[in-house]
Amino acid sequence: MQASRTLRRWQLSSFGREQLEQVELRLPTPGPGQILVEVGAVSLNYRDLLMIRDGMGMTFDMPFTPGSDMAGTVVAAGPGVQRLAVGDRVVNTFWGGWIDSHWPAEAVPMGGPGPGMLASHVLIDAAWAVAAPATLDFAQASTLPCAGLTAWFALAETGALRPGQTVLVHGTGGVALFGVQLARLHGARAIVVSGSEDKRAQTLALGATEVLMREGDWPAEVRRLTQGRGADHVLELASGPNLDRSLQAVAQGGRVSIIGMLGGETLSASYYAMVLGRITVQGIGVGHRRALEDLVRAVDVNALEPVIAAQYAFDALPDALDHLARGAFGKIVVTP
Repeated sequence: MQASRTLRRWQLSSFGREQLEQVELRLPTPGPGQILVEVGAVSLNYRDLLMIRDGMGMTFDMPFTPGSDMAGTVVAAGPGVQRLAVGDRVVNTFWGGWIDSHWPAEAVPMGGPGPGMLASHVLIDAAWAVAAPATLDFAQASTLPCAGLTAWFALAETGALRPGQTVLVHGTGGVALFGVQLARLHGARAIVVSGSEDKRAQTLALGATEVLMREGDWPAEVRRLTQGRGADHVLELASGPNLDRSLQAVAQGGRVSIIGMLGGETLSASYYAMVLGRITVQGIGVGHRRALEDLVRAVDVNALEPVIAAQYAFDALPDALDHLARGAFGKIVVTP
């Protein structure tokens, strides 16, 4: 049983950073099929900034609590819960209700409009959580549900990444760095395109083969580094007009995974580059629970350690959001 009778959480009564407030509420009791999790860490994503700003165009009930990724300990379980037990260390799934295969229409994303994780305790369906990696602490484990799984789903689950292939990664945020680590884990090489010369040494130390500057002719350089062949996989985290440049760097029959939209919500791409190159362009919206379980096993077996840029106390959430907005090498984590 949990010792505390109350929980703390950050919530919004209306959109906007200035509306964030911390409140104290009575602990809920899990109903049938539910678990109450004492949160050990929450990993922030760029999506959280957008949800706080305007809900990304979605409408849902207020107040709502942001934050989609957490790791913690089950402190209570409702009737009928069998997958998990009190005392289990868990991470949540980003999509509540997406278990495997095809995405169901009733699936709900965490952190809006689904339950938010920026709280000392969260109540979720037991089917929306999996066992956390035994080799990671809470802060590290909290980075897996969105950033880690997004890279895994693009490369391992849908991309069938193989040894000897080349992965082109844009940026040095959470998804990008997981992409570098997973490429190396699979025996592939990773080429990173970055806008920051300062992050070159860190990126190479993590396992990238090459780091190319964004202002240069990186598509041509990727071709040169691959003896004219091009990259087999691209993690497209900028999108917008950047997609067209990525297509210039892809191998015949290669795959581009659309993940981010830092370059805008409208994609720009050459018809001829896509069709004559026989390129597969796929949208990645994180992934399902079974893939997260696969990722957890891979993390434990290979001792993969997520990159954390900084950790902030629960009360320092505004500072953590500022750091996230500035950009970071790795993940920003808040620890209740």
